[in-house]
Amino acid sequence: MAAQAVESATPAPSDVSLGPAAALSCRECGERFPLGPIFACAICFGPLEVAYDLPTGDPEALRRRIEAGPHNIWRYAPLLPVPPDVAARPNLNPGLTKLVRADNLARELGVTGALYVKDDSGNPTHSFKDRVVAIAVEAARAFGFTTLSCSSTGNLAGAVGAAAARAGFRSCVFIPHDLEAGKVVMAAVYGGDLVGIEGTYDDVNRFCSELIGDPLGEGWGFVNVNLRPYYGEGSKTLAYEICEQLGWRIPDQIVIPVASGSQLTKIDKGLKELIALGLVPDRPYRIFGAQAEGCAPVSRAFKDGHDVMCPVKPDTIAKSLAIGNPADGPYVLDIARRTGGAVEDVNDEQIVDAIKLLARTEGIFAETAGGVTVGVTRKLIEAGLLDPALTTVVLNTGDGLKTLDAVAPTTGPSAIIRPTLDSFREAGLA
Repeated sequence: MAAQAVESATPAPSDVSLGPAAALSCRECGERFPLGPIFACAICFGPLEVAYDLPTGDPEALRRRIEAGPHNIWRYAPLLPVPPDVAARPNLNPGLTKLVRADNLARELGVTGALYVKDDSGNPTHSFKDRVVAIAVEAARAFGFTTLSCSSTGNLAGAVGAAAARAGFRSCVFIPHDLEAGKVVMAAVYGGDLVGIEGTYDDVNRFCSELIGDPLGEGWGFVNVNLRPYYGEGSKTLAYEICEQLGWRIPDQIVIPVASGSQLTKIDKGLKELIALGLVPDRPYRIFGAQAEGCAPVSRAFKDGHDVMCPVKPDTIAKSLAIGNPADGPYVLDIARRTGGAVEDVNDEQIVDAIKLLARTEGIFAETAGGVTVGVTRKLIEAGLLDPALTTVVLNTGDGLKTLDAVAPTTGPSAIIRPTLDSFREAGLA
């Protein structure tokens, strides 16, 4: 199994060109490897991530180059593992979603500083997963894969299906059999193969790891397994956009949902890169992780002062966050502690209340993961862990139309009336 985790059946070509990407580097031991479809260190089995030769020179010139770029994530191509001509290739062009100044929500939460919602429901398949898949597609092209695949809690399956259709790949994606109906339909509509597996997401992920090492997986690029080092880099674009949209400055506080934990770790990586490049001033920032109480191994470890997590069996309406053994959990703990942040969780009732609160105050209908971040933000403020006087950004990573079942039981018509003015008056709504 260890060997299967390290090598893919498809070898990396010797002339791979992925822009500034120079190598893969182990997060644990620092060993470097050539660019290829591998995700675990052959020395210590630690996770691999992309190492770069980033641009040097005048930060102002780089800033101007970015600002003159496409109105999507490809404006940051000089900082990503993609070929220079990526914007001209067939892809979904995600990114540059709205950063909404949320003054109404701020008043409800008692926030006196600036509060923003980074609303990634505006991406092509209505979740942040379009960002990470777009990067993985370019790696799949470079390594000669013919099929795109993934293990998914829902949003990723739809993003892979859509990106594969646009880019001309076959797709075959794997999901837990009991996902929300909206996400199942969205994943299937793009014409690829959608396979439901009896079990949790962790069961699905284990199956995909086995398939990579089997001849059946020949030519398959699993975006969040053997292409994971590249896939994860897409989340950095959230950090880039937030800082650019704030006038090239880092917010004081960011609240980020935690599933595998990759998004949070890569946002932190993106912020550090912007500082190193001189694109933003170097200043302290605090990162907070948000989980659902029914699947909160990272939150529990943080509160207990542990460096490792105890895997859990998910039981929550926030199925997009239902990963009981998150791969990047230990790194989330490190980042929260290093930056002075925290990891907190909320229960299903609080998630639904937060979805409705965001919709009522800002007109943003978030999926359950967005309810988690807003609910955790409220809880952090009440506990005195998040400073309401500072500039804070809360992430909404998906569209509420995908998780209607979460709010449907308590949401509906204010009244049903006859088509007469008298009936309207009797309803007491005038």
